[in-house]
Amino acid sequence: MRFSYEFSVGSVRAREKSLLSSSDIEQLVSFKSTDEVIRFLNDKGYGEGKTVDDIITSHDKKVWDYLQSTAPDMGIFSPFLIQNDVHNLKVVLKGIMANRKYDDMFLTPYTIEPELIIDAAEHRAFHKLPEWLSKAADSAYEIIAHKGDARECDAVIDRAVMDEMLRKAERFHSEFLKEYIKTSVFYNNIKIAIRSSKTNVTSEFLAEALCDVQDFRKSSVISSAIKGEDYLIDELAKYSEYDCKNAIEQYKISPTSFERFVDDKLINLAKASCKRSSEGAEPLIGYYLGCEAEKKVIHIIASGIKTGSDKEIIRERLREIYG
Repeated sequence: MRFSYEFSVGSVRAREKSLLSSSDIEQLVSFKSTDEVIRFLNDKGYGEGKTVDDIITSHDKKVWDYLQSTAPDMGIFSPFLIQNDVHNLKVVLKGIMANRKYDDMFLTPYTIEPELIIDAAEHRAFHKLPEWLSKAADSAYEIIAHKGDARECDAVIDRAVMDEMLRKAERFHSEFLKEYIKTSVFYNNIKIAIRSSKTNVTSEFLAEALCDVQDFRKSSVISSAIKGEDYLIDELAKYSEYDCKNAIEQYKISPTSFERFVDDKLINLAKASCKRSSEGAEPLIGYYLGCEAEKKVIHIIASGIKTGSDKEIIRERLREIYG
C-alpha cells in the first residue's frame, strides 16, 4: 500500500535525525585508522560490514528499502537512478569489448535490470532498452567496437542521460527538482568542456556531447573550448548563470576545489528547498540526496586516512552534508 505524501513527510522528518551530524564528521576525521571508522559506523548503526564499502552498501540497501516502503511515487527518484543505468551500460559495453568481467561493477539502485543491458549488448538488440537510451546505446556500441574510442562512447551515452534527466524532472510538479537537475546538467556540461579543452577536440564532438539546458551558452563554450583550456576558463569566468563565475574561481585554485564547490552548491539547493518543504516529494528527495552526500564524505575521509593524508587536507576536501 502506498502512503500519502503527508504521511511520508512526517516519516522522513523523523528519519533525518539519523543522518550524520557535523560533530559525527569531525569525529570521523579525527580517527587514525579505517578500523576506527568502521567501528564508529557499525556502533552508530549506519550499516553493517567489515569494510567501509561493505558498510556503505549495507546502508544503501536500508535507505532504498525505506524509501520504497514510504514514497507514494518512486518515479521521483528516476532522474537520479538513470545515472546508475548508464554507468552499468558503459561497464557492459567496455567489458564485452575488452573481454573482461564486469559482474561486480554494477551500481544500484537502477531502473533497468543489468541482465537486460547484458542481453541487449551481447546480441546488439538495443531496441529492448528504454527508448531514451536505445539509440545512444547502439551508437556507443558502434563507436567502441569499430573506433575503440571510449571517450566518444561515454559522450554519446552521457548526452542521452542528461537529456532524459531534464525530461523526467519536467514531468514532476517540483520546482526544486527542475532547478536541481538543470544545475547538475549545467555543471556536467562544464566538466565535459574543460576536459575536452585539454585535448584536440573538435567542435562537432562538443556539439554532440554537450546538452542543451537553460542558460547554458553552448556555442560560446564550444568556440572557447576548441581553442584550449585557458581560453575556455577565461570565457566561463564571465558567466553568472548557476554561480558559474565563482565555480571557475575555485577551479583556478584547483580542480578539487571546483568539484567541492559544485557538490556543495547542489546539496545547498536541497537544504534550502527540501528541508523547508512541508508537503510533496521534496522532503523525500532531500533525504535521498542527503544520504548520497554522506557517502561521498565517508569515502573522502576513509581514503584520506588510508593514505595517511594530513587532517587539514582531508577537511579541505570534505563536502557539506544535509544533516
